[in-house]
Order: sequence, then C-alpha cells, then structure tokens
Amino acid sequence: MSKTDVVVTGLGATTPLGGDVATTWSALLDGRSGITALPEEWHEKLPVHFAGQIAQEPSEKLPRPRLRRLDRTQQFALIAAKEAWEHAGSPEVDPVRLGVVVSSGIGGILTILEQYDTFREKGWKRVSPFTVPMLMPNSPAAAISLEYTARAGSHVPVSACASSAEAIANGVDMIRSGRADVVIAGGTEAAIHPLNIASFASMRALSTRNDDPQTASRPWDKNRDGFVMGEGAGILILESAEHAAKRGAHVYAHASGVGYTNDAYDIVQPDPEGVGQARAITVALDDADLKPTDIVHVNAHATSTPAGDVGETRAIRSALGDSATDRIAVTSTKSMTGHLLGGAGAVESIATILALHDGRIPPTINIEELDPDVVVDVVRDKPRDMPSGDVAAINESFGFGGHNVAVVFRRA
Repeated sequence: MSKTDVVVTGLGATTPLGGDVATTWSALLDGRSGITALPEEWHEKLPVHFAGQIAQEPSEKLPRPRLRRLDRTQQFALIAAKEAWEHAGSPEVDPVRLGVVVSSGIGGILTILEQYDTFREKGWKRVSPFTVPMLMPNSPAAAISLEYTARAGSHVPVSACASSAEAIANGVDMIRSGRADVVIAGGTEAAIHPLNIASFASMRALSTRNDDPQTASRPWDKNRDGFVMGEGAGILILESAEHAAKRGAHVYAHASGVGYTNDAYDIVQPDPEGVGQARAITVALDDADLKPTDIVHVNAHATSTPAGDVGETRAIRSALGDSATDRIAVTSTKSMTGHLLGGAGAVESIATILALHDGRIPPTINIEELDPDVVVDVVRDKPRDMPSGDVAAINESFGFGGHNVAVVFRRA
C-alpha cells in the first residue's frame, strides 16, 4: 500500500546556540559551544556548575503579561512554533485538518517547584491560578494548538529523551493516516534547576568539567565523563506533499520513515549491544522503502556518557552494515548544544534536515582522543560536505525506559 508523502516545510528553534534556526545552524557549522557557567549562586552547592542555557531569553520575544501565564517549556515551544509557522509561509489550512504533536520529557517542572516554594513560604492564596495549566505535560502542545486553532488533534508522547523524535514520528503517522494535512511537531524542555542537576549528578550521569565547561560535552571522546544538561525547543511543520505542492511551499526534506522500539533492558541503562536501537533504524528504513546504502549521514543521540556512546555506534553498524564505517558520516550536535532532553530529538532533526538541504554536515567538537571502540566514521572538528543526489539521513533518539526512535529524512 502506498504511503502519503510527508514533507518538512518549516523549521523553528530556540537553543543554547541561538534564538532561531539560522543562528543555531550557523553556530553548529562553526563548531561553537553553547555551554556556559551557571550564573545562579545555587550551583555552588552542586558538583556541576554549568549547562547549555538558552541563548535568547523568552522575555525578548514574548510580552511580560503572557510570560507570567506560561511555563518556560511553553515559552520555548511557542517561540519555536512561531518561527516554524512563518518559515513555512503561514500555511492556510482548515483548522480541523491541522494537528499538533509537541512533547516534553519532564514537563513543567520549574512551575511545580516554584509554586510549591510559594505555597510553603506564603500560603495557598499566593499560589498562581495558572499553576496546573502551566505544569501539565501537555501544556506546550495545548498552547500551540490554541495559538494556531489546531483542531485535528493535539498529542503529547512522553518518552524521556526520545520524546520530541517520537512527536515528529507521530506527526508523520498523523498525516499518513489521513487525520491532518499539516502538523506542528517537535519538543521542548526547560529543566535547568538545582533539583534536576542534583538528581542527574547523583546518578553520575553529568560531566563535572567545571574548569572548562565548553569542552565538557565530548561524545565518543575516550575521556568523556557524562552529558551536559541543556534547554530549548525545536519545531517542524510537517505537511502532506500534496498540500504543500498546492500552495507552492518550499520543501526542506521528506520525512520518509519512522521506527519505534523498546529495549526492555533497564530503566536507565541502554542495552549495551544496541539491539533495540539497531532495530529502530531497520524499521525506519523499511518504513521509508530505503536500503542501508541510501543512508549517508546519521545525527546520533550520542550524549557523551561512557555507557551509551559506544553501544550506539555498534547499533548503527549493525543496522546499516559493516561498510557503514566507510560511507556514513556520523555526528553528535550535542557536543555543542548539550543534551536538551525532551527537546533534543527535534533540534537534532532540524540539524539533520539542514545538513541534507544545505549539503553540509556539522562536526562533533571536543574529541581529543577518539574512543578506540567507536566503529563508525565520526565527523570531527569541521563540517563535511554531504554527497549530492537523492540521499537520506537518520536522526536517532533514545530515552530512559528503553525508548528508541529513528526518523529517516530524504533530500527534497
């Protein structure tokens, strides 16, 4: 049975590298780090003193009265959605044919913690009446659906750090199923808070390179010591190719295949052999009707953790063949943005799409000595030209709980 062709017509982002897609993309190609020291004094009580903080505060783009009614996750998502929508040419679409799939791995955690402090210190009457609409995990999707009158459905897959990749995959499925012509899809995260940093630090998951934060995120480096927490959002406008063609929209890429699997191995640790990850890639390729040899680039999940990075390279090689080492360029943009948790997959999908569109693959920075167990060709230090022609690339995202998502994009 033929599948509806789904295309990407708009991109929006706010990240530690920039307040929009163009600035973020330029920084990625330049190999610049967005990791900075935390300005708040509370970091002194923690073993980690840095993070990938947003480059442009929402207060520069949203009016103050509105900011007070939105959790930071909602603020990021709305800013990225606005850019993506305008980028797509503000498509005219029947509201009942417009959908939203926007996720967050953690949700409105800052609102929960701040309002609980208010309750404890000042009493219940001082708690904001907007607390529940701000803290609920579906709040970013709800805010976007209200903003654009999206009535086909508003969905929120929550799969930890795979959340926004799964949101994009669900958006593709939503259009293919015939439920929508256009879907606003992606993810957002705003979780830089002492409790969250303390929690990840207690798990020994975070880098502690306080003396040099900009080199702390170092996927595949032999001496990597953990990931760097980041914040931000990425949004894609997905559209049926037929709808996009009718309105003469510019197409950045085809969203050709999606694959979902689960490790069922451990609540935190990935399967060290990467079996579920490899199967997600294989399922996505089958869904896209592509062969492993069609893939020329992978934007890997690679977070800079000792356990996860090498296993992922095994999965890539297992799914795409032993020759993948010679023909597939693999990169981790987390080396520059840090790990945006539930927002990571969407921002990294944007990087994957732009690599196909512009023909340039951003580098992985901070690799001083490549781990000898890495079995793929890692793009290091400077961008690499992508092969011309009808080629495809994969974005991978994995999350606590064993979630694996792979999305295949094909050059337009």
